[in-house]
Amino acid sequence: MSDEGRSRSYAWEDPSAHWSRLGDLTGLEYLSVILNGEVPPPPVAVAMRLRLTEVSEGRVVYAGLPGEDFGNDVGSIQGGWLAALIDAAIGSAVHSTLPKGARYTTLELKVNFVRAVMPGSGEMTCTAETVHAGRRTATARARVEDAAGKLYAHATTTCLVIPAE
Repeated sequence: MSDEGRSRSYAWEDPSAHWSRLGDLTGLEYLSVILNGEVPPPPVAVAMRLRLTEVSEGRVVYAGLPGEDFGNDVGSIQGGWLAALIDAAIGSAVHSTLPKGARYTTLELKVNFVRAVMPGSGEMTCTAETVHAGRRTATARARVEDAAGKLYAHATTTCLVIPAE
């Protein structure tokens, strides 16, 4: 057994300043300022190496780079990493449809894993689209693929829409 240890460190910016802007912007406007680098990404995106790469109303694309630091006991990437990538994208797809000041929270997330992500698999891309955006609930779907377009997971969600106060 090797005594060689590995470590990882990262830093993030205080999110409270940009969270305070949520009440001033539509969901699409808020995600656009993140995409354009006008505000830093949320801490979870930094910790899990996720980044927003595209945004339009009802559709977003996130990319993520899994590494061995997200490996599980059988040598693949933990499914929770993929679920976090999906939850970021699928929730943002819903957020992109919301009016000024409205927020959302995930009520249900159903993920179907179709193949294992291995350390060294490279960047994964999650494309998410809103299916329905109502006053109280919204639904969306997502797909996770590698650079060659091979499917790794697909998912659906139901979100609770929280109106502006």
